[in-house]
Amino acid sequence: MRFVILLMAVNLAVSGALAQDSQPGGQSAHNHSGQAPHDMPGMNMGSSAADWMPSPHASSGTGWQPAATPANLWSKKLGSWEVMAHGAIFLDYNQQGGARGEGKAESVNWLMLMEQHALGGGTILFREMFSAESLTAPHPGFPQLFQTGETYHGEPLVDHQHPHNVFAELALYYTRPISEKVSWLFYGGAAGEPALGPVAFMHRASAAELPMAPLSHHLQDSTHTSFGVVTAGLIMDRVKIEGSAFNAREPNEKRYGIQFAALDSWSARLSVAPSRNWTAQYSYGRLEHPEALEPGSERRQTASVGYMRPFDRGSWATSAVWGRKHKELDGRNLNSYLLESTVNFKTRNYALMRLELVDKDELFPDDPARPSFRIGGYTFGGARDMVQNRLWQMALGADLTFYSKPRALNIAYGDNPVSFQIFLRVRPGTGTHQH
Repeated sequence: MRFVILLMAVNLAVSGALAQDSQPGGQSAHNHSGQAPHDMPGMNMGSSAADWMPSPHASSGTGWQPAATPANLWSKKLGSWEVMAHGAIFLDYNQQGGARGEGKAESVNWLMLMEQHALGGGTILFREMFSAESLTAPHPGFPQLFQTGETYHGEPLVDHQHPHNVFAELALYYTRPISEKVSWLFYGGAAGEPALGPVAFMHRASAAELPMAPLSHHLQDSTHTSFGVVTAGLIMDRVKIEGSAFNAREPNEKRYGIQFAALDSWSARLSVAPSRNWTAQYSYGRLEHPEALEPGSERRQTASVGYMRPFDRGSWATSAVWGRKHKELDGRNLNSYLLESTVNFKTRNYALMRLELVDKDELFPDDPARPSFRIGGYTFGGARDMVQNRLWQMALGADLTFYSKPRALNIAYGDNPVSFQIFLRVRPGTGTHQH
C-alpha cells in the first residue's frame, strides 16, 4: 500500500511538471503518418491529418482505437521533443463469491511514459510502461473466479489473475509517409505487443472503469507483454496491414525481470478505420510454446470492432471481441466472446458493463482428462468522479459480476456465485471531450 501511495505521489509530481502545456481531452499528438490531428494546437509537427486517423498514444502496441477516443494524458513540449504520460491506479476491495472465492484489498495500476520526435521525414515514439502490481496484488494474484493462465510457485494459476510485469512495455514506434496516403511503420522492443488481437484491455476506452481483467484475456490479448517483438507494416488510406515476429512464451513468476527468448512466433493483422468513430481488426498468429506447464504450440485468431461516440458532456465506448485458441497438441479449440461498454454521461458519471462467454479447460489442472467448460461472466457497475479537473480525475465506483456455468461445476463453485468490487480510481484529466 505504501508503494501505491508513493506511485500516486510520483504521478501527481509528473503531472505538475507537464500541466503547463497539457492538452487534456484532445486527441493524442501524432498519428501513424507522422502528422498531428488538427484538434491538437501547439503539438503540430506537420500538416493536419484526416480526423479519422487513430492515435498511437491512446492504444497499445500498434493497435487502433477510434480517433474519437478522448486521451487521458499529460503532455509537454521540451524543445523539439513532445513528452507524454498517462496511466491509472485502482485501489479496491475485491470480493469473489462462491466456495472458491475470497476477498482481498489490492491495487491494479500502470504508468506509461512516451517521448516523440521528428526523425528522417517521419516520427519516432518511445514508450515505457510500468506496473507495480507485483507488489500490490496479494499472492498469488488478483482473486477472480474462473480465471486461468500463467503460474504461481510452478503450479497453474486458477481463480486468480496474474499481476502484470514491472516492465510491461519498452519499445519504439516509427512511422514515415511514403506518399500522400501510404505510410510505413516499424515497431519493436525488449517488451512490447505484437500485431495480434484487439487493443489490450487496460487501454481500451470501453474498459476504462473496469479494474478486473476479462476472463477471455488469455484467448484475446494476452500477448500484450511479449519479451521481444518486431513489427512492420503499411498504412494505406484507412487500411493497415502488419506482421510481427515475437517471443510468445508467457512471463515467468519473477515479475521484475525481462526474459528474452527466440522470436520464433509470428502474427499478421488487418485493421480498418472507416471513420473517426469506428475501428475493426482481424488477426492470426502461431504461438510457439506459450504455456510454461503445457507442451506444444497454439494458433490464435481474433476479430474485434471498436466504437466511440462523443456527445454533449459525455461519450460512449464499446468493444466487441472474438478470440479463438487452437491447441496443436490435442487439436482442441477454445472460443471466447466479449462485449463491453462504458458510458460517460453528465461529465462525471460512468455506467459500465462487460458480458463474456469463454471456454476454460484449466479449471482442474490435476484432472488428466482436462474437460472444457463454457463459462459466462456478466459484470455491471458504475463510477462517479469526485474530483475532476484539467489535471486529474478521482472516482469512486463499484461493480457486480454474475456467472453462468455447467451444473457439473456447482460442487466446486456453488450454485450461484456472485462477486463484487468497490474501487477508487485515479488518472490524468481530459478536460472537455472533443466533438
